[in-house]
Amino acid sequence: MPKDKRLLSQRSRNPAKSGINSVPIISGPDIDQTLVRIAGDIISCHASSKEKDSLVLIGIHRRGVPLAKRLKAIIGKKIKRELPLGTLDITLYRDDLDTVGHLPIVKNTDIPVDLTDKSVVLVDDVLFTGRTIRSALNELAEFGRTRRIQLAVLIDRGHRELPICADYVGKTVQTKSDEIIMVRLKETDGTDEVIIANKPHSKEAK
Repeated sequence: MPKDKRLLSQRSRNPAKSGINSVPIISGPDIDQTLVRIAGDIISCHASSKEKDSLVLIGIHRRGVPLAKRLKAIIGKKIKRELPLGTLDITLYRDDLDTVGHLPIVKNTDIPVDLTDKSVVLVDDVLFTGRTIRSALNELAEFGRTRRIQLAVLIDRGHRELPICADYVGKTVQTKSDEIIMVRLKETDGTDEVIIANKPHSKEAK
């Protein structure tokens, strides 16, 4: 889990001329390499034929879904198997749903197999407080009693509020509470990049 401590000095050294201080964390090619590494770690953790047969990838909307699809392609090519891939929308399982002022947009949850005795790898873009993952675990319980559930994330930015950690981490980044991590992917945003920026002061923290 590499940490880029240089980000702290970069952010303090040169405020962005545009008025928003932002620093690139991962470029497009680096995202590809990071996913290849994570895929290799997942394969190593599911070394036996039985473990490979039980492996299911589930992406959390929104950007966890394309990341899970990419991992599926990489892993499938290496182990010569077609892995089940599911998608999960945790909107209705959020613990702050009652405090959301606007009507939430509910996306599709699609779990193609019974998860009983399966080894599930949840995939998301950023691990922050842990509340999204807690909501995902609550929802997954409705689809069968899994053998185990692991978590793969592209970025771990810290600031946990629950005892949740990732099993597979692309990059661990030290952040401040007034900063945001923005993950952009070709499938959703037209480009691959991860940047860290100051949170707009006009918006309340969620």
